[in-house]
Amino acid sequence: MKAFGAVVQALREHAGLSREEFGARVHLSKHSVASIELGRRLADQRFVELAEGATGTTGAVRGAFRHMARQPGLAAWFRMWARLEREAAALDTYECRLVPGLLQPESYVRAVFENAVPPISDDELDVQVAVRMERQRLLRERPNASFSFIIEESVLLRELGGPDVTRSLLDYMLQCAALRNASLQIMPLKRTHHASLSGPLQLVETPDGRRFAYAEGHMNGHLIADPKDVAVLHQRYAKLRSQALTPEDSVSLLERLRGAL
Repeated sequence: MKAFGAVVQALREHAGLSREEFGARVHLSKHSVASIELGRRLADQRFVELAEGATGTTGAVRGAFRHMARQPGLAAWFRMWARLEREAAALDTYECRLVPGLLQPESYVRAVFENAVPPISDDELDVQVAVRMERQRLLRERPNASFSFIIEESVLLRELGGPDVTRSLLDYMLQCAALRNASLQIMPLKRTHHASLSGPLQLVETPDGRRFAYAEGHMNGHLIADPKDVAVLHQRYAKLRSQALTPEDSVSLLERLRGAL
């Protein structure tokens, strides 16, 4: 981040722009520009494109951004979020499509990537599995960080990969639910109110108190940094927690589902 910020600063100064003038072109305050240049704030794709235009469209900002975000085995749009995830003081995740990556045992991870369309090679699958399993170390290696998960019951009833994979999944989720730094809640099938009908949602708070959000679609992911937008999404997640089963009732449901297999 510091190296990327130094590139931005050098290009801005070469273009003869003050931080205030540059900020007007990238829709940020001069203080936000300073935070990016000093490596204290993450840039997003929108900033990169605007900064490119403001500094002569040389491709240097895009190139520096790609270099900063490069990490094998992760989708390009997820890499910035993965960096925040590793540094999180608190991470909140709501999922309605599949079990969140941090809660997936290896058999479930393989089932997810074996369903990729178009199919991926065995070598690519092994890379994806290795990266996903590496990410999971966060739960146990960050005992002072707080992790919260809300998952739709329908995701568990799908039995992706078959009964054996689902047994492994439920066993692993129960282990994770027992961790002191993790909270796991299930959103039941029948609920007359639901605060996140717009889809999956992830929230992060960094050790220095900054808050970001992340939303993902089929071929893209969106890092949300605007404080007003992030505040709205935190409100939605708080409402979701009140609508989902309690952690205790969620564990009971997982145990019943496990016993029924």
